[in-house]
Amino acid sequence: MPCKCVQEKQKIRQRLKAGLSPEMWEYRFDRFSMTYYSKEICYPEKSITYYQGARRALQAAKEFIQEFTQDPQTSGLMLVGPVGSGKTYLAAAICNALLDRQIDIQFLVVPDFLDELRASFRRPLWVANRNEELDDNEPLIERVRSVPLLVLDDLGAHNYTEWTRNTLYTLLNYRLNYRLPVIITTNLGWREMDEVLGERITSRIIQLCRNFPLMVETDIRHLKFQQREARYRR
Repeated sequence: MPCKCVQEKQKIRQRLKAGLSPEMWEYRFDRFSMTYYSKEICYPEKSITYYQGARRALQAAKEFIQEFTQDPQTSGLMLVGPVGSGKTYLAAAICNALLDRQIDIQFLVVPDFLDELRASFRRPLWVANRNEELDDNEPLIERVRSVPLLVLDDLGAHNYTEWTRNTLYTLLNYRLNYRLPVIITTNLGWREMDEVLGERITSRIIQLCRNFPLMVETDIRHLKFQQREARYRR
């Protein structure tokens, strides 16, 4: 049995490999606050409040852990909402819960991933070979395609080209065909997704994911900042 310091180092390496930033290591379901979601305001064209929608999303995230543990080919989730609505928090909480169970996951911020992938195509072979930490793009693509659970964070925040759309389509189509689940966070509705990403990608996402909206009146991060400022003034 490794000592606690070795276990902690292994935990850190595990989460860094998974793509989680140190801040995200503390994202947990029991720390997901429902106080930021209105019990009075309803979603447009829906009869549920922001609070009820957030509660459904939280419950779906918790249930996904059980479903995925029992069946790694279960359907994924798409968390939809504006900036600062808790989408990334819930996605990272899912990742932490699965990593605690020693299940391999990969968390990707979509704009960063696409930029890194494009740069890897341009990197000279001698640069890739001089350092073991610099690899060509094939292992990167292979890991992202075949990892048991893939999280695509911030899908939509990018200037998409034909190349990036084709890359995303190929990735999502592969995971659909091999029944590998994906969790997506985005601020795009279905119509916007069609316009930004194209119908082929939207179609694959519909088949891969169940949709859960998250709405807030004010960016949660702004509210937390205001709360910290208020405490400091006391």
